[in-house]
Amino acid sequence: MATTNLSSYDKTTIPSAKQFRFGIVVSEWNPEITKNLAAGAIATFLDHEVTKENIIQWDVPGSFELIYGCKKMVQKHPELDAIIAIGNVIQGETKHFDFVCDGVTQGIKDLNVQQDIPIVFCVLTDNTKQQSIDRSGGKHGNKGTESAIAAIKMAVLKNL
Repeated sequence: MATTNLSSYDKTTIPSAKQFRFGIVVSEWNPEITKNLAAGAIATFLDHEVTKENIIQWDVPGSFELIYGCKKMVQKHPELDAIIAIGNVIQGETKHFDFVCDGVTQGIKDLNVQQDIPIVFCVLTDNTKQQSIDRSGGKHGNKGTESAIAAIKMAVLKNL
């Protein structure tokens, strides 16, 4: 488990993103986590000169639906340079956690292989709600921030 804020980075090492367009698909499940992740991603994009008009956000019911949401976003907005899939799955008492986590991971991987727009995986898969809180703006930073940085770097790669 991380013991430091992993969202710290040297802003001077990140390329300008003012020419890029980004999509964010956010799960409505565990909204106190996913909204914080989305806010972290959006704040990071804005901090790196992306205009609000160049950020599209869609909501889907749960993490499993991120796959279809991202696929539809690629189809409807082929001009996007990268998309972030934001979700949160917390371990429960059944194997549902394993099936959802595996399905979402494989689905996002498949989209990256099949599509020409990079999809960044920002799905927290934690054992407890506190771990998710710690990683969505808490003591370990915000994975939404980290995902936005990854999206910027992937947008640069896409446009080489």
